[in-house]
Amino acid sequence: MALSNDEILAGLAELITDETGIAAEEVALEKSFTDDLDIDSISMMTIVVNAEEKFGVTIPDDEVKNLKTVGDAVTFITNAQD
Repeated sequence: MALSNDEILAGLAELITDETGIAAEEVALEKSFTDDLDIDSISMMTIVVNAEEKFGVTIPDDEVKNLKTVGDAVTFITNAQD
């Protein structure tokens, strides 16, 4: 069964908190990974790998650069679940 956007957002927030220490409530759909959350490329790759495991999806390396905001990642994961 596919997860809702809210469930994906909560799961991503948990992964981001684990990796960076950023409070989960700071993670919102409109937040930019680099500009707002200050996530570097190494942390981003760790979050991507963990998200792939958590949500059972594959996020190709060439797609990662398109995931600018948390919302982009939620949308990608939602679409990849189908």
